[in-house]
Amino acid sequence: MNHDRNHDLDLLISFLQPIKELLLDDSVSEIMGNPNGQWWFERKGKLEHAEIVFDAKALRTGLEVIANKLSRKLDEAHPLLNAQLPDGSRLAAVLPPVVRPNPAVTIRKFSKTRFTIADLIQTGAMTPEIGATLSGYIEAGRTMLISGGTGAGKTSLLNALADFIPEEERIVVIEDTSELRIGKPNLLASECQTESHTGTVSFNDLLKAALRWRPDRIILGEVRGEEARTLLDSFNTGHAGSMATIHASSAVKALRRFGELAMRSHQQSNRDDISAEIAETVQIVAQVGRFASGRKVSEIIAVRGYDRTTKQFMYDTIFDLAGERDVPAIHPIISTSNKRENVHAIA
Repeated sequence: MNHDRNHDLDLLISFLQPIKELLLDDSVSEIMGNPNGQWWFERKGKLEHAEIVFDAKALRTGLEVIANKLSRKLDEAHPLLNAQLPDGSRLAAVLPPVVRPNPAVTIRKFSKTRFTIADLIQTGAMTPEIGATLSGYIEAGRTMLISGGTGAGKTSLLNALADFIPEEERIVVIEDTSELRIGKPNLLASECQTESHTGTVSFNDLLKAALRWRPDRIILGEVRGEEARTLLDSFNTGHAGSMATIHASSAVKALRRFGELAMRSHQQSNRDDISAEIAETVQIVAQVGRFASGRKVSEIIAVRGYDRTTKQFMYDTIFDLAGERDVPAIHPIISTSNKRENVHAIA
């Protein structure tokens, strides 16, 4: 089967010859072709320009052939393509007239490298003290959100932190596209089937099912829709120490985002009630970001509660990179009850 997958990948690469070198370079995580014919790629969290000449007609033909081989459509009637390649990489393409003058394509490569906390420390994504703090939270069974933008390193951090889940615990993993590689003995990994020809299985479907799979911890690849309410329920029903990623620009905004998503499918819910639930169940938020020097953990907060009167989350700042300035001291993992209260409006 691996031979067939590699053979299929070779066929796909044959239609993208000008970027073959980037496709085969394990240090490259993402490849982007813009409508103006310019190509860019990301290596170790940094964007670089690629001197590539790709004929627009050949690119369009290649993308259409790839779509056909994946049993998908890409033409004027279906100008958007989002597909998973045989090796696990993700391809997103868009055709004119949605973009002009040429097609655009983004390929997020499936990483063959599994980063550990030691690797992230070595690459400068965090200090040893931050690594010890975050891993300590996971060992202690703290429920954590990992927040950041696209390509900020959320999945890499989650994958590395999963190493610190005790061996005897049962882990259920739910992802849109399989990216996590967690080396634990009692693991059930599942993948959504949102574009299946035989039937759709959503994040929420899998999360509801997962609650019957006897998990000690649930790891959700990304919170982005109606599954937020189900995930919050799972946090409230004995699955402490679970982890999920979420798109947000700061740690406290991740809490707000979680609340907004949880309300979408439950319009009758009270914002204060949901915020209070989140504050009771999410204990740590780690923010990651992309900087000139690469991906970094930029903020860690410990959630202490929600003030219904002021409609504010209460939290302690454990770490704040504050851009690229000097790294502040790391606060202890143990109780932060004596620290000065930090609040941030949710409204």
